[in-house]
Amino acid sequence: MRRRSKASGEAAKTRRRTMVKRRNAAKTEIGRSSSTASQETKVAVLTRERDDALEQFSAASEVLKVISSSPGELQPVFQAMLENATRICEAKFGALFRFEGGVFRLAAEVGTPAEYAEFLKRRGPFQPIPGSQGDRVMRTKRVSHTADYAAEAAPGASAKLGGARSTVTVPMLRDDVLIGVIIIYRQEVRPFTDKQIELVQNFAAQAVIAIENTRLLNELRESLEQQTATANVLRIINSSPGELEPVFRTMLENATRLCEAEFGNLFLYDGEAFRTVALYQASQAYTEARERPFLACNLHPDVPLVRIVLSKSIIHIADVRTERAYIAGDPEFSKLVDVAGARTLLLVPLLKESQFVGAFAIYRKEVRQFADKQIELVKNFAAQAVIAIENTRLLKELRERTEEVVKLNQQLERRVVDQVGEIERMGRLRRFLPPQVADLIVASGTEKQLESHRREVTALFCDLRGFTGFSESSDPEDVMALLRDYHAAIGEIIIKYSGTLERYAGDGVMVVFNDPVPVDNPALQAVLLALEMRAAIGSLTEKWRRLGHDIGFGIGIAHGFATLGTIGFEGRFDYAAIGTVSNVASRLCDEAKPGQILISPRVLMAVEDAVTVEPVGEFALKGIRRPLAAYNVIATNREK
Repeated sequence: MRRRSKASGEAAKTRRRTMVKRRNAAKTEIGRSSSTASQETKVAVLTRERDDALEQFSAASEVLKVISSSPGELQPVFQAMLENATRICEAKFGALFRFEGGVFRLAAEVGTPAEYAEFLKRRGPFQPIPGSQGDRVMRTKRVSHTADYAAEAAPGASAKLGGARSTVTVPMLRDDVLIGVIIIYRQEVRPFTDKQIELVQNFAAQAVIAIENTRLLNELRESLEQQTATANVLRIINSSPGELEPVFRTMLENATRLCEAEFGNLFLYDGEAFRTVALYQASQAYTEARERPFLACNLHPDVPLVRIVLSKSIIHIADVRTERAYIAGDPEFSKLVDVAGARTLLLVPLLKESQFVGAFAIYRKEVRQFADKQIELVKNFAAQAVIAIENTRLLKELRERTEEVVKLNQQLERRVVDQVGEIERMGRLRRFLPPQVADLIVASGTEKQLESHRREVTALFCDLRGFTGFSESSDPEDVMALLRDYHAAIGEIIIKYSGTLERYAGDGVMVVFNDPVPVDNPALQAVLLALEMRAAIGSLTEKWRRLGHDIGFGIGIAHGFATLGTIGFEGRFDYAAIGTVSNVASRLCDEAKPGQILISPRVLMAVEDAVTVEPVGEFALKGIRRPLAAYNVIATNREK
């Protein structure tokens, strides 16, 4: 029994050792198999990543090839980008939108379901719905990734009509300004990976670069085209001096072509009528309708040509069919719409020293407004047209003046003789007429101002108190010396205040304001003159008083209508103001005490805000039916 047990134990130990060996061998085999599988997985991953990188590199190369083969053309570039982005990212369809003027415009689409594609075509430019992917990207300027667009609170048309589920919207940014978006869609719920989103972002960056390059290239082309057009116009101007028709025709042709318009015309305006001086690509019917001038007064007041005459500024109309003049049925404006087929209109005025002389008009047969650069281009052509008109006018005047040189030389001697006679005549007039009247006659070359006429004037009369007694008791030489001092003192002041010295009458002097030289507020001018005269004469009266002469100075001022003109005879004329206003001024002067300036009520009304006065009562003046209230001027308010 012991032997069996011992044999049995040995056998069991042998079996256990065999099982352990087998188990260890199995573990070793399993380890070897697991290591082999891991290595195979890594190889597969690396292979897939290599293939993805090669595919992305190939796609980028393809896009760059399209960009280089289509300089200045964005649509094929956008299409290539979108096709590659949709394919590599395993999306079902995609779209690229430009963002301009606050709206999105479809620029490219790939694999779009028919119903959604029809919707995009029918919708046209649009503003994103609040809360939509486009709205979020527009506000945040960041990528918007939606796992299931159809499950959102307000899914868009792409989900309803295109079956979009997982979507990603990537902004196209230039200097942090949104200029477009790329959107790719899956029709199953399967979010995009970070690498796929990064790929679309790379395409968006390439799209921005392509847009900028195209913009720069187009600007260069536009600049070259404009320079060429300008050079052509200048060449025509130089080759056709004095001829405006070929210049206008060349300008209009270039303006219409460069601004992508269908047709155009150029009008000149003479103050009453418009005349068509150039037409380009207009229909025969419209050309015939514009052959004859048409009056501005016969047009509807809302017609753009009438408005531009009044405003002298650019008129840009998106759709002329919405204009009131068209709706009202103006015949001339209806020809433009119904006969010529115009829809969008641009009118640019031709201005010569702020005067409207004509207009450039270019038209599109579709509703599509002109760009700012295009408007600026037409403005440049308009400025050139005005210069050409002015140059032609100057050339014509030069030719005419050249023809007149011989005639002028023949007339010169006669004119010199006539002018010498005129100077002599004016010299005589200056001796007897007030300086203002004589100067006015010399400047105008006519004596019409001397003819009798009626005007509202202010009359000032002044004289010396006690002069009669002084002249009776003094030597004539002393009397003349006093008068010379007196007249010299007041004469310069009269000229300073634009007064017309009507006459000297011994110590009496009459001054008229507002004729023949008009002045603002003649009553105030007269009062200011009187105050300065009183101050000037005050120093003289003090001097005379020390010499033993008790002489004062008084002034009267009235305002009203008078008849003015020359009186006298050949060889001796005076300029006189006849009427009650002269008499009132003289009578008030008589009533004035030494140093007083008496004014009438009408004068007071014109100066009461500027001077301080005191009432002195009413006077029964000779020749005046009713007593007249008078006021003494104390000082100007500035002197207080």
